[in-house]
Amino acid sequence: MKADGVPPGAGRTPHQDRAYPPLLRRGDTVALVAPAGPVTDRETIPARDLLEDWGLRVRTTPRLHATHQGYLAGSDAERLDDFTEAWLDPDVRAVVCVRGGYGSQRIADRLDHRRLAAAGPKFLVGSSDITCLHQALGESLRLVTLHGPMPGCSPLHEDDVSAGSLHAALFGPPPRSFALHGPVLVPGRAEGTLTGGNLTMLASSLGTATAPDTEGRILLLEDVGEDPYRLDRSLTQLRRAGVLRRTVGVVLGDFTDCGPPDQVEAVMRDRLSDLGVPVAAGLPAGHGPRQLTVPLGARAVLRTDPPRLTLPPHERNTA
Repeated sequence: MKADGVPPGAGRTPHQDRAYPPLLRRGDTVALVAPAGPVTDRETIPARDLLEDWGLRVRTTPRLHATHQGYLAGSDAERLDDFTEAWLDPDVRAVVCVRGGYGSQRIADRLDHRRLAAAGPKFLVGSSDITCLHQALGESLRLVTLHGPMPGCSPLHEDDVSAGSLHAALFGPPPRSFALHGPVLVPGRAEGTLTGGNLTMLASSLGTATAPDTEGRILLLEDVGEDPYRLDRSLTQLRRAGVLRRTVGVVLGDFTDCGPPDQVEAVMRDRLSDLGVPVAAGLPAGHGPRQLTVPLGARAVLRTDPPRLTLPPHERNTA
């Protein structure tokens, strides 16, 4: 449940349009936060440098370098307070997660959605463990959020395409389409709202207020460091919960360090090919050497001939 007692997305329909936050301009302020794993100067300095190179003013939260139990960026209260303060700051136009790791689920149920909504639309940037916050804020605030590389632990400094994709999503013009470079598991065409993110995080959220709502939606899945049998387990969990049966299409991102690619593909075929919806792989999103920024909550069309994920023009309007 939300902090105000209302579950995220209550009373909403799956096809209700979400707002794309106002695009950034040089001189705008963004905040660096760590709602999950701990960060050090090794992550925050290059993150700050990159964003300042783009002409942005960067604020760091008071407890950004706190640690707790060795794997959390401070206590739950500290991480919650830092994220909330950053979002409520009237000067901040985007909240950028420095890294993932683990910990977002521990604060998701304590977010005060009414206060966050009153702050107005702004960007949330992150991936991996941040999937939980995409689900929570995207649904409750009706915002398009950015599943993208985190500047403290990503190839943004080495790959101009990854950096350019994030820059375009923040400053405009937002991306209109993404080519898919992997195999087509099931051909077809689907149209719906994009949702999803990290497969393990989605599976572990079942039964909670941030469980994925896939009714009439295109589901994005990616992961890192999970052996094929673990991917199978998470997909089977989503199947058993009915999550996969409700989606209209599946697009697969990177499955980095998840074992031999042919074994990963075999798992995906086994668990997804009988859903009766198009399934295509090869979106450079997740934890790979190239990480494109994908707007979760945007309306999209998935085609498999040729394989491409397209965003209709009306979704690119700012709020």
